[in-house]
Amino acid sequence: MTKSDTSTQPASTRLGIGVDFGTSNSAVAIYDGERIHLVSLEPNNITMPSASYIDREFQVCTGQAAIDTYIRNNMGRKVELGVEVLGEGRTSTGQIGDEGLPESASTNLIYGQAFVDSGEKGRLFRGVKRMLGRADVPRLMVFEKAFRLVALIAPILLRMREAVQKVLSDMAPGAMADHACIGHPVNFEGRDKKHNEVALERLSEASRYAGFVDQQFYPEPLAAALSYMQVNPHSRAKTLLAVDFGGGTLDLCILQRSGESFAVSAIHGVGLGGDHIDQAVFRQLLFPLMGKGEIWRRKGVDRQIETPFPFDDYEDLILNWAVSYMLNQNQYTTPVLQAIEQGGESAHKFKRLYELIKQNYSYLVFQALKDMKAQLSDSDEAELDIPEIDVTLTVTRAQFEAMIAAQLQQFELAVQDTLARAEIDAGEIDVVVSTGGSSLIPAVRRSLDAHFPGKVVEHDPFTSVAAGLAIAEYENKGLSGSSV
Repeated sequence: MTKSDTSTQPASTRLGIGVDFGTSNSAVAIYDGERIHLVSLEPNNITMPSASYIDREFQVCTGQAAIDTYIRNNMGRKVELGVEVLGEGRTSTGQIGDEGLPESASTNLIYGQAFVDSGEKGRLFRGVKRMLGRADVPRLMVFEKAFRLVALIAPILLRMREAVQKVLSDMAPGAMADHACIGHPVNFEGRDKKHNEVALERLSEASRYAGFVDQQFYPEPLAAALSYMQVNPHSRAKTLLAVDFGGGTLDLCILQRSGESFAVSAIHGVGLGGDHIDQAVFRQLLFPLMGKGEIWRRKGVDRQIETPFPFDDYEDLILNWAVSYMLNQNQYTTPVLQAIEQGGESAHKFKRLYELIKQNYSYLVFQALKDMKAQLSDSDEAELDIPEIDVTLTVTRAQFEAMIAAQLQQFELAVQDTLARAEIDAGEIDVVVSTGGSSLIPAVRRSLDAHFPGKVVEHDPFTSVAAGLAIAEYENKGLSGSSV
């Protein structure tokens, strides 16, 4: 990648635009050389959910409207799965046969597994950023059409550009929102060696479709550090650690002062974020209330058969709410009904599982867990109330932290790995800039305070990256998207 040439514009007219397309939420900012202007993306909020909803007429809505529409149309709706037609197959080629007569050619429909929801009014997509580095996932099915991942995120980026253009019309008449510095994690999720290249290519293409023709790209933790330095221009810190802990990734970088600027000493990123934490809590807190670990009894030919209920077969689909409707197949629902019919103390647990499956409640449950997690950032305990599946619990912060112990350990290892890459000790860090929604978890803050006592600064968890990206474009720090 090469440096962008936006710096050739006159300083008096140049504006930096920063686009933070996040896993869970997105934000955008404008920098005029002196001030950061955060752009409202929702009527009462600077940020917007990174969500898109496509209905059966293939009309798209984004942000909170996408989520509200999905909930309104799907919560409490019984899911009905039909047979999917994959395509057509010919039984013969229609060529001349042995007796000199043309062979009869016939065409038959080829059917797939029964997982098409015939009553579904629309599809909600959220967290698509986590799939951008998956070369093996080029498209997702939306009813009978295959949508490229690029097409699913471009409407979100378009809405962000339109919001910026509206602000520019008042702020700098004649200025066009056709350029931006777009943030990216240090490492996208993906197992392929070129997963970062694949993800950046897709993000660049989607941004072009949205109208951001002149593109720069910049790592998100560096953007957070830039934003911090802009707010604290007189900081004497010589060595800075930026920790960006968001919904899908954990990104870290160490910067060391070199004259009036900072040079990157180390950069590190792992696939750990708020979504992973939510899944861990769902698994440990709610799975036992839905039948995990219970015995499955049913009649055999000559005796009663008792085996552990095969809950493992359900887990991945439950934890991935976008495809949890696939549980509405006989192979999944029949064992649950049998477990309910056997009665006993476990029957009510399997009723919860059945309601979750038949009423398509996975997304609603995840939202309840996110709300609980947010409450525990401010209080020592929180209520988890999900009447749709008859769950009411009081969860303490200590219980929550025990459930995410593995993720907290992974967080601490990532911090240690970053220090090792820079070949410095924790004591050499002058300031730690902590940002991202998951940085608000008290256990995360305590971990940082333990390693860097008195040096941790919480910096605009949801908007600092967008602000830093705007600064990066204004100062021409990003790399051009032309070679992505």
